[in-house]
Amino acid sequence: MAPNLLFVTLDQLRADAVFGALHGIVPTPALDRLRAEGVSFTNCFTAAVPCGPARASLLTGLYAFNHRGIRNGTPVARHHATLATELRRAGTEPLLFGYCDMAADPSEHPPDDPDLATYELPARGFREIVEMRFEAPLAWIGHLRSRGYDLPSPLPQRWFDLYQPVGDGLRAPALYRAEDSDTAWLTDRTLEALDARRDGAWCAHLTYIRPHPPLVAPEPWNRLADTARIPAPAPAGPDHPFRTAWFSAPAQHGLFRGFDGRCDRLAPAQVADLRATYLGLLAEVDHHLGRLLDWLDSTGQAGRTLVVLLSDHGEMLGDQGYWGKDNVLGPAHHVPLLIRGPGVASGREVADMVSTVDVAPTILELMGVDVPPAMDGASLVPFLHGTAPEVWRGLSLTEIDLSQPGAPTRFERALGLTPLTANAAILRDATHSLVHFNGGVPPMLFDRRRDPAECHDLASTPQGAAEVARLRAALLDLRMTRADRRLTHLSHLP
Repeated sequence: MAPNLLFVTLDQLRADAVFGALHGIVPTPALDRLRAEGVSFTNCFTAAVPCGPARASLLTGLYAFNHRGIRNGTPVARHHATLATELRRAGTEPLLFGYCDMAADPSEHPPDDPDLATYELPARGFREIVEMRFEAPLAWIGHLRSRGYDLPSPLPQRWFDLYQPVGDGLRAPALYRAEDSDTAWLTDRTLEALDARRDGAWCAHLTYIRPHPPLVAPEPWNRLADTARIPAPAPAGPDHPFRTAWFSAPAQHGLFRGFDGRCDRLAPAQVADLRATYLGLLAEVDHHLGRLLDWLDSTGQAGRTLVVLLSDHGEMLGDQGYWGKDNVLGPAHHVPLLIRGPGVASGREVADMVSTVDVAPTILELMGVDVPPAMDGASLVPFLHGTAPEVWRGLSLTEIDLSQPGAPTRFERALGLTPLTANAAILRDATHSLVHFNGGVPPMLFDRRRDPAECHDLASTPQGAAEVARLRAALLDLRMTRADRRLTHLSHLP
């Protein structure tokens, strides 16, 4: 009998806040409990950034070069299977609490269909139980108004104005109380819906917005982290054309309300406050995650429920001066992945390189569902049982598109790229990270054994050049091996 599934995705949570330098600064008992009772993958990297492409890869099990949902708002073609379509095919109804950041395939909609005006639709196959979309959280807005909050009417920026602080300073509290936050409200609705289903089997995908910016938190979470305990960000990295392009125009305007987008002008005290607020938001999510784990215990469902938790992508959080996830460096890509459930080993850490494309095949196998041959990911089930696969690729691939339809981006302008060449692929193995840029932009290479923060570019050194050639060959092999395989396993020859 298949277990229940609680599949939890946080937005923009970097891995070292769960197991690394930022862990332990704020209490995270629920995450620590999952680590102790399950398997932790300490080298999991997202297959794409930002949010939309990351979730497209997570839910289809495909690299971005196959699903082609390469930007926020770029559609994913209807023929691609998702985790939800395959669970549904096997007779399980996947429930969605939150958002998927998926854009509709225009080939199946009339031109004026409202679905073509948003990129926050559920992935194909999910039944949306709680509509909690980041840029249009209508149900939460209704809740806040019902609780007496004096919200602007109409809200000029429907989602952003909900995250304005009350008072001065970057640690000022949000306008809503902790019991009415987006995180608390979504958890309340999820527990209500699942409690109604607790006597049968259920399958739920819960997606929290936090700790995604804007970086503002309600009391007491806004003041929870002590800035004196938070390590400073990694220092500025290599003087590379990518860095010049990144800082060539304001960016990350949504970091906090009123921010002008000039990340290079943030003072050290501001950086410390923002990092502290980020960790406070993580502690808030952890608190509500603990409510879900306690509910599983109190209702006798913990032993028959598979819990999978990860983040869609990471966050630079001031490292090398960068903020956000639109980046080619590790903090934007490195995510925590925790799995607990029936038959899963306890307290085990896996250091092998894995990818978010591996999550959908893993869940399908654990739920007793066939994995479509087109999925690029590989099941992690042997790791969960305390062994290792006989053959493992030992690589992770992350892709990023640096263009945007309609107007040239700062990367296109500064690097002289076209919409078709403004992109990069990042390949990581057990020791090195290669950043391969399209359009003739020089590569970057990092030896993570000596430089885990990816601050020192070795690509132009003689030894580095040999590593660049080795990893470029591995990248080409991966692309050739995994090019769209939806039908390649078939043959109509007699």
